[in-house]
This record gives sequence, C-alpha cells and structure tokens, in this order.
Amino acid sequence: MRNVILTFSIIAFSWLLPVRMATAVETVNLAIPTKSFQHVIYPIAQEQGFYAADGIDVRIILVAPAVSIQALMTKQVHFTLSGTSALIARSRSNAPLKVVMAANKQVLQWLITRPNITSIAQLKNKRIAIPGIASSSTFITKQALARFHLDPNKDVVFIDPGAGNHLPALLSGAVDAAILGAEQHYSALAAGMREQLFLGNEVKNSWGTVATTERILQEDSDLMQRFFKGTLKGLRLIRANRQVTTAAIMKFSRVDAALAGRVYDDLITTFTNDGTVDDETQKNDLAIIQKIIGGNEQLTANRFYDFTLARNADRELTQSGWKP
Repeated sequence: MRNVILTFSIIAFSWLLPVRMATAVETVNLAIPTKSFQHVIYPIAQEQGFYAADGIDVRIILVAPAVSIQALMTKQVHFTLSGTSALIARSRSNAPLKVVMAANKQVLQWLITRPNITSIAQLKNKRIAIPGIASSSTFITKQALARFHLDPNKDVVFIDPGAGNHLPALLSGAVDAAILGAEQHYSALAAGMREQLFLGNEVKNSWGTVATTERILQEDSDLMQRFFKGTLKGLRLIRANRQVTTAAIMKFSRVDAALAGRVYDDLITTFTNDGTVDDETQKNDLAIIQKIIGGNEQLTANRFYDFTLARNADRELTQSGWKP
C-alpha cells in the first residue's frame, strides 16, 4: 500500500509548489480525480502562498477515486476530492470517512448529444457514455430521463468508455450522448454537439466535495484547520478575481484563454460561499447515495458530513477582516 499513490498517480504537479516557503512546513497530501475547473481552488491557494502562510505545503496528486479512498484509510493522503466515492464507501462498509468541504452547490456536468438528436425523447434506444454505473451523475441523468417518459433501465444503453474517453466517444459517434464535465462540455458544443441538460439544474446537490477520515480529523485537527483556512482564502479569491482564476484554469486544466473565461463566467456562481452546503443539499446527496447502494437504511447527514472546521476557518477569516 505504501506505493499506491506513486503507482496510480498520473502526475504530481510540480508547478504547484509554493512560491513563498521560508521555513520548514508540514505536508498535506491532497488526492484529486481530475484537473477540472472546480479543483482550481487548491493550486491557486498554493501559488498565492495561502497555505505557506500557515506553515503547510499542499501536495496535489492525481489519483483515481477508489485508490484515493484506500490511500485515505492508510493515511497516505489527508484528503480526497472524490467525496461521492467516500460517501458510498461509508454507506456500504461504515468506513470512517466524512465529507468536510464542498466547493460547489451544483453538479457541474451536462448531458450532451450528437447534432442529429434534438430532444431527450430522441434518446430512446440510444447509447449514453457515463462516468460509471454507480456514479451520482448517472443516477441524476436517470431521474431526468424518467421525466421525459423514458425508462432509464430499458430505453437507453449506458456505456462507461473509461476516464478521458467520453468526449472522444461522442465526437466519433461511438455513442449518441455523453455526460461531460465543464471543459469537455464547451469543447463538445464548439464541435457542433447539442446540450440537452445541465445536471446542476436537475436537483440541489453538492459537487467538488472533499473527504477525509475521522482519524485524521481527530489526530491532525490543527493541521486540518490551517488547510481549510488556506483553501477558503483560495475560494474567496476565485469568487473575487476573474483574471487570476482564468490564468490558473488555463495552466491547471490546459485550456485556452477563451475557454477559461467562458467557464469562469458561466460557472462562478456555482461555488459555495464558505465551503459548505445546507441541510437540503446534504439530504439530496444522500438520497442519490441511497439509490446507488440500494437497501432501506436511513442515511443521516451527521454520520456523513462534518463542516465544523470549514465553518471555523471561514469565521476566523471574517473576524480578521481578510479579503483577497
């Protein structure tokens, strides 16, 4: 298990190393599943020296969701941005995991179709590329299809083409529709594809969620508090400064200036104010998890969420008058 991160990581972003590190600092390992728009908070906070100011160095590592959960359990990473996977693991095996922060209050994924499909009803007997059968966005899509009188279990064929292959599969015609993230969504539209649904409008759910273990929360609470403080500085900066954020998106997600600007302008309002979501959103998240795992067990929010440190960090920043 010691080498699991090195084995499964695609790249550790060397350009993310802090720009102001005068003394020895404590390391926080952060596992991310993709270089998506909502994850740009962390490289921005690192580059701006927000973490270094509180004596920590956040190492950002690209890791598959399931592997990041394993790494959390062995404390090879302190946080994973695969929060939904953590909730599923908790609900299935009672793994001591909790979601401790949420970057977004809407799901940043879209259902995009080939140009010849002009309505959701026309998806009958068609193929849809999905992130996985047990993905929360797949279940949200199923709910949406049912509203348009399609039986998601009979009328469409779901295909998981593997990470990074959803847009190519759609563009090539291998599938008729695909669930895509922010950057891929805009690339698809530029190529003539059609937007059918913004999943963020379908139900009030969280996105870009951060999870950790109860052990880390208990044993490293001071380190965690400093991490949240730096991260929320990054969140406040993103909401306030378009120029800095779009430059970071270009570098992080490797997109051009026009696309970075469009992503920012369209989606900046989806970010939370303080890294937390309300009770209704938590309830809706757990309703999706319940459908994924099946069964009749009541899933209570206090078992799966703990926003205490995020709220404390936000309160500290506000009381100190900190602004980006």
